[in-house]
Amino acid sequence: EPFSVQHEPAGAGGGLSTCSGARPVTHSAPPQPVSGPQTVYWTYDVRWEYSEVKWASRWDVYLYATDEQIHWFSIVNSLMIVLFLTGLLAMIMLRTLHRDLRRYNDAEAKEEAAEEGGWKLVHGDVFRPPQRPALLSVYVGTGVQVLGMSVVTMCFAVAGFLSPANRGALMTALLLLFTAMGVLAGFVSARLYKALSGSDWRMTTLKTAVMFPGIIFIVFFSLNMFIWGQKSSGAVPFGTFFALLVLWFGISVPLVYLGAFFGYRRPKIEPPTKTNMIPRTVPEHAWYTQPVFSVLIGGLLPFGAVFIELFFIMTSVWLQRFYYVFGF
Repeated sequence: EPFSVQHEPAGAGGGLSTCSGARPVTHSAPPQPVSGPQTVYWTYDVRWEYSEVKWASRWDVYLYATDEQIHWFSIVNSLMIVLFLTGLLAMIMLRTLHRDLRRYNDAEAKEEAAEEGGWKLVHGDVFRPPQRPALLSVYVGTGVQVLGMSVVTMCFAVAGFLSPANRGALMTALLLLFTAMGVLAGFVSARLYKALSGSDWRMTTLKTAVMFPGIIFIVFFSLNMFIWGQKSSGAVPFGTFFALLVLWFGISVPLVYLGAFFGYRRPKIEPPTKTNMIPRTVPEHAWYTQPVFSVLIGGLLPFGAVFIELFFIMTSVWLQRFYYVFGF
């Protein structure tokens, strides 16, 4: 327990004569008087005790300090939304295909068989390259890079290689794996861009290597500038930023170009159906099929699947608690 002690300097050599191995601090020592400006020495003692707890299990006392709560409502909500979306999509597909197939097989409509209709109208336009194939290739390549990083990190965490006792191990693993997965990003981006009949492969590979990492770096650097302005000890030093730049341009960018090199050497992916030379005219859309409305409605159900679990995540972050996926 804390108590006051009047310490005495040991002399020119430094240290305290009242706090040493030969003269330990006890409760019988006189307390520190308070009378005007003076030097106050703060000391503490450490007593080591042998424990039967293994090194790998020493964090269990903190991990299981609170009762783990299984988020049944979140699990049921996510399952119901997934089942609802799956059933809705299956019902729409079945009704559309059944109607078209019934009309095609109708004996009375054999004379009109030469004129295609229904879903067969778009088979020649499904694989038409989009307006911006380079951006689509960059998005897909970076998504594969992030996916590979996440999967490998989760495997390492499940295997026990990422312990909470080692601070910064998770962030270090994420950065190194994201850098290593640059090969996948370049390979997938190159394969998709070649399949979309793209020609400016150098600029596409460069965008794959620098677009998303550059956005994240600019945001992180801008936020760190505010932390520097407040003179906080949590600010990232310039040396770390320089190391990140070396990791980015010295390893990640060459790996992306290496993956793109092998991706462009592979044969072009041919679509299963031939694309029409003249695009089919798209009829006028109803108001509820406009992109803005479709994005809002399409994102409503996935948001409903994650916002409940997001509540537990944010509660764990703000209250300095450990978070368990679905409470396990």
